[in-house]
Amino acid sequence: MSGWRAVVFDLDDTLYPERDFVLGGFQAAASWVETHLGVPADGGYAELRRLYESGVRGDTFNRWLEALGIEAAPIVPRLVDAYRRHQPRLEPFPEVVGVLSRLRLRLQVGLLSDGFLDVQRRKLEALNVAHLLDAVVFSDEWGREAWKPNPRPFLAILERLGAAAASTVYVADNPLKDFVGARQLGFGTVQVLRAGGEYAGVAAPTPEHAADHVARDLAECERLIAPTPGVNRLREEHA
Repeated sequence: MSGWRAVVFDLDDTLYPERDFVLGGFQAAASWVETHLGVPADGGYAELRRLYESGVRGDTFNRWLEALGIEAAPIVPRLVDAYRRHQPRLEPFPEVVGVLSRLRLRLQVGLLSDGFLDVQRRKLEALNVAHLLDAVVFSDEWGREAWKPNPRPFLAILERLGAAAASTVYVADNPLKDFVGARQLGFGTVQVLRAGGEYAGVAAPTPEHAADHVARDLAECERLIAPTPGVNRLREEHA
């Protein structure tokens, strides 16, 4: 086989900075608290952002409310709902549109992403890149149990692209879950390791979790996948 036939991208922190979605969700949550509890939204948002930037994950709303002296248990589900339902304003990384446009001239281009279905659909709509994709799979189409590393969404994107795993490369950022399932099926894999990314400092827990190659951004990824017509170093090394 002379080269890759398809490339599939992750969404969050691969095509756009997920931090932008998170901060938009915090603004929505802070506005909810101002409306319903009278806590000024500007200060609330600033505190949520401070917690996030200090590395807090998973219990950010709990910590914020408890610091305000507000019982968290009945309020947190409302804030999570406001966070997930907000209409995001997102921009792809600067190189993304050009890379997708060029790759699509030579390869099938797909998207495979975890996350709650309605949320991920709104993200993709906000990014305005769906017209550059030949197929999209959100793993939540089959419920939480189908999220990566479950092979089901990987098999689905192959079916929708009409591609084989051995001729497809998956590009993503999270070594904890993104690559192990793809590699088990025979995909090539590239980790996008952006400076300051959510998983930039996270090591793969096993060799099977690690990507075949690492790129600093999608421009470097493009050079690995399809550097020049007729030359495909990444595919040759994978083979």
